[in-house]
Amino acid sequence: MRDNALAIELHKAGEDVAILPMYLPLMLDEEPLEGLKETPIFFGGINMYLQQKLALFRKTPAFIDRLLNRTSLLRWAARHSHMTSAREHGKMCLEMLEIEESGFRKEFEKLLVWLEEIGKPEVVCLSTALQAGLADEIKKRLNVPIILFFQGEDSFLDGLPEPFRSQCWNRMGERLASADMLVSPCRFYSRYMEERLGLSEGTIEVMHNGIKMEGYELAEQSPEYPTIGYLARMCREKGLEVLVDGFIRLRKTIGREGVRLRIAGAMTAGDIPLVKELKARIHKEGLDEDVDWLPNISREEKIFFLQSLTLFSVPVTYPEAFGLYVLEAIACGVPVVQPEMASFPEIIESTGGGTCVPRNNPKDFAEAWDSLLNDPERLEAMRKQGREKVEEHFSSPQMSKQFLQLTRAYQPTN
Repeated sequence: MRDNALAIELHKAGEDVAILPMYLPLMLDEEPLEGLKETPIFFGGINMYLQQKLALFRKTPAFIDRLLNRTSLLRWAARHSHMTSAREHGKMCLEMLEIEESGFRKEFEKLLVWLEEIGKPEVVCLSTALQAGLADEIKKRLNVPIILFFQGEDSFLDGLPEPFRSQCWNRMGERLASADMLVSPCRFYSRYMEERLGLSEGTIEVMHNGIKMEGYELAEQSPEYPTIGYLARMCREKGLEVLVDGFIRLRKTIGREGVRLRIAGAMTAGDIPLVKELKARIHKEGLDEDVDWLPNISREEKIFFLQSLTLFSVPVTYPEAFGLYVLEAIACGVPVVQPEMASFPEIIESTGGGTCVPRNNPKDFAEAWDSLLNDPERLEAMRKQGREKVEEHFSSPQMSKQFLQLTRAYQPTN
């Protein structure tokens, strides 16, 4: 299991839960599940890279592997992960889907032995369909059901070069048969992946993502100036360029004076060129003083940031599997304007906390922001209803209930 909020809620419900980090340490902005710090990291990213490059590292002693799996070293590697080529990602992905024949058998054996030593679990959850290659051997060794989660694998696989793109899609589809249950975070992504993988409708169950509600509260007072916010990785795929162009149009074409823009989220070394380009565009329009850039903020800073907003948008350009940031904004009473695609209509229909516009169109975003800013009664209704419905449908306790309903309804066939 990888979702920390879900694991904590299951633990509160009396379940014995363990999170097993893979490749890198979990990057959390909240308190981790008890015992997580003592859990080893499996398939450590540096070990995996070296074993792929040099056969020597497939036979190194355990103490060397432990040194390479140090949290500080892996965090450093995560910051420089853009240095790894898409081709190398493709080869490693394919080898993980064909784990029995790959050079990563040593790493897989560590995981299997650890699972055996802690006592046979009732169920093993694989956090992404890209781990489907692990399912068959885990079932053979432990004789337990496997639940496999989808979390946006399509965008990663589609970004691989050929022949790895086709090979990984095909192999992942074949290896899904080893899982006892497939789970998607929303109805949209469930059907989307069923179609792409040639699966029958209803093959993939739906369990909505949820958030830990503590701290997510309505702001005590409105911002001094109308403020549009963005909270996601600062990259083109998340629609940052659409957001900035929409803001410029709102200020310069529509003439909405006094509105400000606040941009927060992760910014990697690979994102810096785009950020520089957009800052130059904003500077050319004379709007520097009205735009804030807040990279890599903590959970407390994130909540304070969200409470400083009037409206929220992340105009993603691809079919994102969910978008937890939308729930976080609505939970703080911030109405959202999102693309009419992916999971967003589903979330907005369930919460009433915003509206949708055509994708990838700055003009439509600018006009929607302007319309909502001109209708304070509608904004207030979205604020209150959205916060209430997130707690009702998308909180971490609700996510835990959905998970237990799914797993307890499962009847093993063997």
